[in-house]
Amino acid sequence: MLKGILTSIIRSAGKKDYSPDHRLTDPDLLILSLTKSVELFRGFCCRLFVRESRGLLFIGPRCTIKHKSRIKLGRTVTIGRNVEINALSEEGVTIGNNVTILSNTIIECTGVLRNIGTGLTIGDNVGISQNCFIQVRGRVRIGNDVIIGPGVSIFSENHIFSDPFLPVSVQGESRKGVTIEDGAWIGSKAVILDGVRIGLNSIIAAGSVVNRDVPDYSVVGGVPAKILKDRISTKEQK
Repeated sequence: MLKGILTSIIRSAGKKDYSPDHRLTDPDLLILSLTKSVELFRGFCCRLFVRESRGLLFIGPRCTIKHKSRIKLGRTVTIGRNVEINALSEEGVTIGNNVTILSNTIIECTGVLRNIGTGLTIGDNVGISQNCFIQVRGRVRIGNDVIIGPGVSIFSENHIFSDPFLPVSVQGESRKGVTIEDGAWIGSKAVILDGVRIGLNSIIAAGSVVNRDVPDYSVVGGVPAKILKDRISTKEQK
């Protein structure tokens, strides 16, 4: 009975083909249902203040969401425990449908008030794992069906350091922004630096530091990241 109720709730949220694992027991399902109910209540309270929300919002405990009036939400957005979102930016934060942001992730649009950030757009069906840091000084765009592994850091600003006789702190910053195209997979603890475009359906190996554009359908890895293979040519060889 509980499994049927939970399945109905999940499917009504937009996941039409979703079914809970058959190995879940009734006590498991009861705990999950109670947890989701509390998260849904928190989300309902938050939705009263956001700029736009088109569906269900689940919020875990101890979350901090600042400048809610600059946030747009799609259908079925889940924000895990201890997540921090500072949406103060020129374009705000837009989150698409069926997006999950797991625990201890930080999304920081503005660090100093003298120059607020540009904005963040997250597409549909995106999963952002635990302990990620997304700095949104320049524009950050994350496409559809993107997977971001645990501990990934994304930086959309870089310090200017052209003059060796001046402190770096007084030379200003550049903001080229970061783009992650549809279908990309960013491995655990990878670092994406300002000015980078991650190509369509590309894969970034765990622990990589990406400081230049990644072509579509590529696998890259290393410090700094280099192309390891072309996914299309590898498939054709098989």
